[in-house]
Amino acid sequence: MGLFQTKKIQSLVVLIIVLIIIFWIFQDNLLNISVLKKSSSEVEVAVTQDKDTPYLEKIDNFIIKEYSSNQVLLHTIEADVYKSFENAPVQLETVKVTTFDESQNENLMLKSNRAVILKSGAIHFIGEVEIKTMSGISHEIDTELLVVKDGQINSNREIVYLGESAKIFAQGMDMNLDKDIMNLNGEVQILQDTGATIDTKNLYINQADGIKKYMSNEPTVYRSNQNVVNSDNGIDVDMNSKITKLLGNVDILDSSGSSLVSYDLIIDQSNGGEIFRSNSPSNFKSSNVDIKSKKMHYDAITKKLKLTDEVVAVYE
Repeated sequence: MGLFQTKKIQSLVVLIIVLIIIFWIFQDNLLNISVLKKSSSEVEVAVTQDKDTPYLEKIDNFIIKEYSSNQVLLHTIEADVYKSFENAPVQLETVKVTTFDESQNENLMLKSNRAVILKSGAIHFIGEVEIKTMSGISHEIDTELLVVKDGQINSNREIVYLGESAKIFAQGMDMNLDKDIMNLNGEVQILQDTGATIDTKNLYINQADGIKKYMSNEPTVYRSNQNVVNSDNGIDVDMNSKITKLLGNVDILDSSGSSLVSYDLIIDQSNGGEIFRSNSPSNFKSSNVDIKSKKMHYDAITKKLKLTDEVVAVYE
């Protein structure tokens, strides 16, 4: 019995020695992990800070103006509530930021229910943000974090862009303060109110001079109730006229398994319709026919296909 207890004590001593050696070898890595966790938690404070956290100072109806070295007004920051904290970013509630051009005209306005100001001077908007450009056009987006700094607006978080008749999902965004073009980055999906969806990448939203266009040069897939359309050279959507252009080589597949190959396809969704048309050579194939033509017109709702100009058909 004494021998058994002695062996247990020896085993325990060996285990303690091994643990000490492991800790000594990996102490730098353990320290790095601890520092990393601390750094990450400090970043999260800017986004998830509790409103009940004790603050050092609170100002209602807050406003501040920032000027250049030449005393030119750059921007103003207004908020219903301003709160400063000891070890956390300044917190703003119901905030509006207005930027100005060299002539002191209003350039851009951003509104949000919440924002924080970091020590670097960057402003982080949180949640829903309205961006009003110099032309009076508004962009409404919803994201975890939107950063305004050095004449740029950007986010590397998931973006939901709220259009008039579509909702757009993207992996990030960027925009110059002095332009009306917004870039939605990464994988992009457009959900139209008609029920159609468009999958593409790196979408440009251009609303300059009264136009409303969504554009991409990346391969694109358009899906509606009965059809799937693939294009290899991008998309151009005119939201005013409800005309969608699928660029480059286009392949249309319907629910019956038939296919229609064409080039630079136009999809007309005005008046509640869905008309596919192309003035480029087209080729329709089904299980028993192969038809080629110079032009095509297809009503996706009534399923009526019209092939015109130098039509050649081969039946099996």
